Amino acid sequence: MMKPLTLYTNPQSRGRIIRWLLEELNVPYDVKVMQYGSDIKTANFLALNPMGKVPVITHGDVVVTEAAAICAYLADQFAEKQLAPKPDSAERAAYYRWLFFAAGPLEMATTAKAYNWRIDADNAQAVGCGIYADTLNALETALAKGPYICGEQFTAADVYVGSHIEWGMMFETLEKRPAFIEYVQRLQTRPAAIKANELDDALLPQPA
Repeated sequence: MMKPLTLYTNPQSRGRIIRWLLEELNVPYDVKVMQYGSDIKTANFLALNPMGKVPVITHGDVVVTEAAAICAYLADQFAEKQLAPKPDSAERAAYYRWLFFAAGPLEMATTAKAYNWRIDADNAQAVGCGIYADTLNALETALAKGPYICGEQFTAADVYVGSHIEWGMMFETLEKRPAFIEYVQRLQTRPAAIKANELDDALLPQPA
């Protein structure tokens, strides 16, 4: 019997990443929509994630937070869905590399760009992402062999990295380089991505 799987999310959050991954996995799951400023800071939810942030998943008695960790966990739990390269393959190294690159340097670089935080030659050595252009150049190399991060196989890393690239270009914290545009366009045509967006868009606040 499959352990119950629940996604705690908000349609205006990184929970959209996990919704998309769950649709790619095509496994049963429940959704609990958490409202900002109210139930997301309740004692019950803080017991799951003391950060008071979404997404969070519960899988039976297991709790997982942090979108990249959730992606890695779910891909391994449902290994038969082949959303992660085989553990003994060379592609598995690229999978880990770029999944956590996006969670670390890329997120830092785009956040710094959004808030005009100073990262230059004077402090770049001490900052995980280094110089902004270096981060983007490194990311572009991940797409050079395409069509996906791990080459021919679409994986959970594409869900995570692709989401960050799409949002970065949307909010103008990431340059609209041709490689990024083509990659996102390729991902947006996936049926699971389309369905996930429809499900989350239906939960967005409606104009009065």
